[in-house]
Amino acid sequence: MDHESPLYHDLFGIPWLDFNLSTLLMTFISCVIVFIICTLAARNLQMKPTGFQNFMEWIIEFVKGIIGDTMDWKTGKVFLPLGLTLLVYIFISNMLGVIFMGVWGHTLWWKSPTSDPSVTLTLSALVVILSHYYGVKVKGFKEYASDFTKPVPFLLPFKIIEEFTNTLTLGLRLFGNIFAGEILLSLITSMAMIVIPVTTVVSIIPMVAWQGFSLFIGAIQAFIFTMLTMVYLSHKVSSDH
Repeated sequence: MDHESPLYHDLFGIPWLDFNLSTLLMTFISCVIVFIICTLAARNLQMKPTGFQNFMEWIIEFVKGIIGDTMDWKTGKVFLPLGLTLLVYIFISNMLGVIFMGVWGHTLWWKSPTSDPSVTLTLSALVVILSHYYGVKVKGFKEYASDFTKPVPFLLPFKIIEEFTNTLTLGLRLFGNIFAGEILLSLITSMAMIVIPVTTVVSIIPMVAWQGFSLFIGAIQAFIFTMLTMVYLSHKVSSDH
């Protein structure tokens, strides 16, 4: 619980600009794992998929279903790579801290990158920015801007505020669930480290149970983030919203 983050201070001589080296490391590892998974799935493609290719095609169909539930496929098919990337990347990131947590001295190095709010808020900000970009691209600026004054013009300030609240809620929801899971795992692990045989044995049961539950929560949060991404995009690119 008293672990410190490996921070790199005063980058480029800017006093307030700090980087969490653990977050950078785990983000890089997550990207590498996602790249390896997708590369392996794309090797030796077959007309009748089996094994890992079959599993990845199931994930693709799952993402297609999410898009189809939020907008028409003709408009939403361009978002398939985005949805697939978000789903796989966030799931892998969520799982890294569930497997184990790596501490060197009093510094926490191995964790879920999504347990850092800077990562989740960056992802949510990217999603909101992309929704505005595609809104202008698909509808044109005039029609896109007119959506902020529908059905009545006085809703404009509230719709602008909504864009900021969407960014915060989308990012903080993911961060809160993953961070809380890692905190509880740390508490259970600390209990297991007490040199009392009964305490150690008893703590194994909730540790395994909570890891299983964290696996479920990590998958659900990856799904929710991807689904809400498609919902936000559909609000900007679909004319019936």
